[in-house]
Amino acid sequence: MSTALPIDAVLPELRTALRARGCAVLQAPPGAGKTTGVPPDLLSSGMVEGRIVMLEPRRLAARAAAERMAALLGEPVGRRVGYRIRGEARTGPQTCIEVVTEGILTRMIQSDPALDGVGAIIFDEFHERSLNADLGLALSWEIREALRPDLMLLVMSATLDAAPVAALLGGAPLVTAQGRAFDVETCWLPVPPAPGARLAPGITDLVLRAEAETEGGILVFLPGEREIKQLAAALAPRIAPGTVMRPLYGALPAAEQRAALAPLEEGRKLILSTSIAETSLTIDGIRVVVDAGLARRARFDPGSGMSRLVTEPVSRAEAAQRRGRAGRVAPGRCYRFWTRGAEGALPAFPPAEIEVADLAPLVLELAMWGSRDPAALSFLTQPPRGAWDEARALLRTLGAVEDDGAITAHGRDLARLPVHPRLGHMLTRAGKGAARLAALLAERDPVRGAGARGAELTLRLEAVEDPARTERARGVQVDRAAVARIRADATRLARAVSGVEADTAVAAISHGPAGAAARAAAIAYPDRIGLRRPGDAPRYLLSGGKGAMLDAADTLAGCRLLVVTDTDGHPREARIRQAAEISEAELRAVHGAHIAWHDVCRWSRRASKVVTRQQERFGAIILDDRIWSDAPGDAVAEAMLEGVRQLGFSPAPAAARFLARVALGRAAGLALFDPDPEALMDEAREWLLPHLGGVRSAAQWRRFDLLPPLRARLDYAATKALDTLAPGRFDTPLGRSVPIDYSGDEPGIEVKLQELFGVTRHPSVAGRPLRIALLSPAGRPVQVTMDLPGFWDSSYADVRKDMRGRYPRHPWPENPREATPTQRAKPRGS
Repeated sequence: MSTALPIDAVLPELRTALRARGCAVLQAPPGAGKTTGVPPDLLSSGMVEGRIVMLEPRRLAARAAAERMAALLGEPVGRRVGYRIRGEARTGPQTCIEVVTEGILTRMIQSDPALDGVGAIIFDEFHERSLNADLGLALSWEIREALRPDLMLLVMSATLDAAPVAALLGGAPLVTAQGRAFDVETCWLPVPPAPGARLAPGITDLVLRAEAETEGGILVFLPGEREIKQLAAALAPRIAPGTVMRPLYGALPAAEQRAALAPLEEGRKLILSTSIAETSLTIDGIRVVVDAGLARRARFDPGSGMSRLVTEPVSRAEAAQRRGRAGRVAPGRCYRFWTRGAEGALPAFPPAEIEVADLAPLVLELAMWGSRDPAALSFLTQPPRGAWDEARALLRTLGAVEDDGAITAHGRDLARLPVHPRLGHMLTRAGKGAARLAALLAERDPVRGAGARGAELTLRLEAVEDPARTERARGVQVDRAAVARIRADATRLARAVSGVEADTAVAAISHGPAGAAARAAAIAYPDRIGLRRPGDAPRYLLSGGKGAMLDAADTLAGCRLLVVTDTDGHPREARIRQAAEISEAELRAVHGAHIAWHDVCRWSRRASKVVTRQQERFGAIILDDRIWSDAPGDAVAEAMLEGVRQLGFSPAPAAARFLARVALGRAAGLALFDPDPEALMDEAREWLLPHLGGVRSAAQWRRFDLLPPLRARLDYAATKALDTLAPGRFDTPLGRSVPIDYSGDEPGIEVKLQELFGVTRHPSVAGRPLRIALLSPAGRPVQVTMDLPGFWDSSYADVRKDMRGRYPRHPWPENPREATPTQRAKPRGS
């Protein structure tokens, strides 16, 4: 006997696995019926004691799944089957199956870690790898391990690689259901779209082609609401009579979502949908898919400091799932808005959200849970350490966690609010009056075509307050759907903080709505207070240390201080997309406790000197700056030492000769310091720092004599041993002391030739012959010798002839061996 859905064939195996192990992984392709078939089967089997909670990654899917299961049971939603999503709940005292979105489960766990009354948790569409799903599974597994061994866990996925999930759950049984699919013909573009071309014209033509060439319902995948509306406007006058076009996206009113999912009594269905229709929704009659090849997903946006939706090419796995929608009821066709050759460049799978998202909410949730290290929990993918550390640093700035990561009382308040910790921090300090601003900052920009007022945050607030008036007065376009969402979210947030009174410091200065918005935004973005840099260009240093710039024509370009709420995220110098002017008085009212004077004594690479200042700072920005005239000498020396590390060593000849002697001594086995430049720099704090008093610049460092601090590194015994092994000087017959250079293969000296008259044995030091550079009376090299007697007997005669012509007033005896050494010239007339 054939089953109504492919999932029915494996339900007995799934029940057996859950009875035996209490957890399982169900692998079933889209269309197998797992979403609406498994929970009712578990309920009717009587094997689950308590409610069955099923997680869906999207609100639309949660509502649709609950309504479908309730209809299969022949009763309205809210009785045995209900749902809870953000801002909406349909449950009752008889509810046994509760479909929730993932954030709801996290709140359930945080408020009741034992999950009393819950017998099973089902993670549907886990292959989408949302951050909340990963967190929910990690927390649920820890609850099962530590508190509730009876808690059933079932992970359901359409992915072909469910084995890692099964391994994560201690080797849970893996149950696989076969799909029910018909052949799907794939059609690619013959040539790629022009670079930078708008999506709407090309995809419009492709949809019309699909309509003309095929039969049955058409499902068009687009990245988002805006593209759906653009395509709907382009198609409306061109589609065939009898074709009924419906949009489908998460923010669509529930009634319109149901209309898109419901079967038509007559006519042909044309659904324009986001990726929400890839897996978890049932849309009857679809035989054709048109895939624009784009997906909008959450990514951490460094520009806004929060997660935002970005548009990216789909992965090959997503494209395959979309294609599969055309083969659920009959053979179908898939039209792809890219060439066959371009398909190989698509990524294999979309990234797990935990790898690319802002982790501040996750870090806060885990701190609330009592976990300060993500490695202690069973995450399928561990969060990146860099993003984790950055998120914890932000939470410390907001006062949500201690330095060691432990949650504070304020952090617990933030964790209970359904917004990013930045915005929760703002709401807890500014009160419900900031609810509309919080909703605006969490939503995409509702204003387009802002021109010279492009960055003004107040313009966005005006648009939310009165869209029509703002369009007339400001000459902009306002996204009414975004405004509706902002207003609805603002109402919800205002209720959430209805008992919070605004911080008196925040409300201390009132400059109208603009000032109030700037102060509230400054609470959410303490690291984004921008101070204008000197110069004509509107460039800003942010309190968090990064740079940002405005368009020179922007009306905010002349402002000294800004609160920057959105940028393009460039890591070096970001372009400001949204900001509000704030006065210094308002900044002090909001963040006065964090504005302080700092004594600055540092090496300036740009000025090549030690800079000593007293500065009043908020983060990285300097509000007041004065000369620090009496900076302590030890602080100056420490700063100069940093300059030395940057400038490096350039020993004068005397110091260089001393280091060469030390190197020779070490090679001979003496216990001396390492004269290598790197070793000297590594140990500079010990031997150089005490001698840097009075040195404050690169020019002074170039004149600094390194020899005294280097000699001071040797005690008396070491100095004596070095002098014995490698004397520093040689005494000439005239009693003059000449430095010995040990940098060559042999020790060497430079001495005037006439000063060695009468020397009949070659000079040496410590038993080693000296390499002698013989100089003319003018100090120019004449000859280098290692055999002075041999020089007298051979080359001297030729040198004498040359020298007598050049220096006739100096003595040049025929027999230098018997001559008297001298440095003097003959008296005039002699």
